[in-house]
Amino acid sequence: MTLRELRIADYRIADDTDAYVIAEIGHNHEGSLDKAEELFRQAAAAGAHAAKLQKRDNRSLFTKAMYNEPYTGRNSYGPTYGAHREALEFGRTEYAHLVALAADLGIHFLSTAFDQRSVDFLVDLDLPAIKIASADVTNTPLLAYAAKSGKPLILSTGGATMEEVRRACDTILPIQPDLALLQCTAVYPASPSDLHLKVIGTYREEYPDTVIGFSGHDLGPELSWIAYAQGARVIEKHFTLDHSRPGSDHHFSLDGPQLAELTEGLRRTREALGEPAKQRSETEAKAVRKMGKKLVAARDLPAGHVLTEQDVLCKSPGDGMKPYQLDEVIGRALRIGIGEDTGFEPAMLAEPVRAGAAAGADHGAD
Repeated sequence: MTLRELRIADYRIADDTDAYVIAEIGHNHEGSLDKAEELFRQAAAAGAHAAKLQKRDNRSLFTKAMYNEPYTGRNSYGPTYGAHREALEFGRTEYAHLVALAADLGIHFLSTAFDQRSVDFLVDLDLPAIKIASADVTNTPLLAYAAKSGKPLILSTGGATMEEVRRACDTILPIQPDLALLQCTAVYPASPSDLHLKVIGTYREEYPDTVIGFSGHDLGPELSWIAYAQGARVIEKHFTLDHSRPGSDHHFSLDGPQLAELTEGLRRTREALGEPAKQRSETEAKAVRKMGKKLVAARDLPAGHVLTEQDVLCKSPGDGMKPYQLDEVIGRALRIGIGEDTGFEPAMLAEPVRAGAAAGADHGAD
């Protein structure tokens, strides 16, 4: 059987591994390199495998009208939408600094590319993988361009139909098979009923060679554990220093303690799932002996006694012949006398007399 597998730098992601956890910072750094540094440090301390930003070439990404439209309110970082986006955008200096910081912290630095110039920007910095946002599932020119970069891709699928997901995968996979396909819902925050985690199984069935994941906008870490149990091996959650900060993402993001709870819970989930083969473990042996049953003598029985059902009971502990072996006891004679509650053993039972052998012995006597 083919084992789906994806490698991001030195980390192997597969069905038999822990989840690869991405702390999605987005623009929760609020344009501050100091805050970004702290987010990276807390993500690493919480056990995340990667910290992720978002990269846009704003002037080429938005129409002039959208770039210049007024943008005011609590979440605004500039008087127009373009100014707001530029205030939150990191350039080469900040990215290079964070590349070095991530290396020191021992985590990966990833980013979402929203346009082709941003793909080039991230490739030039040699980030180990590129994320493509749900908004670009239908952007086949961008998908193809990113696939040709040679970098592993991570694709979220919020707001997409299955037809659109197939088109996206048909665009990427012939060029770049190193893809993680993430179930996602474009609701912020998403309620449990929005998540449709069974889609993870749908993706796994349709793409048996592709690592499947979950990008969650739900509150808290718990439902990501269920996603792992459904087969998701990349888990992406938004991450913040403070839920109360202005910005559209802070309120549904995880903070440091919640991210640590997420990563620890994912490890526990893998441990709990265990192996698919049903077998008795060494840790069960004590309980199996204590609570299990064995075949014992119902009363004192003499040597030579031929055993009947009335001579045998099932009692604990379960350290002898099992109840399902009753047919191996009934009808056989005891080689030795035994006391009440003595457990039966094959060695104490005479071999049963075969019907054919008995008939032959009678014929010879005639």
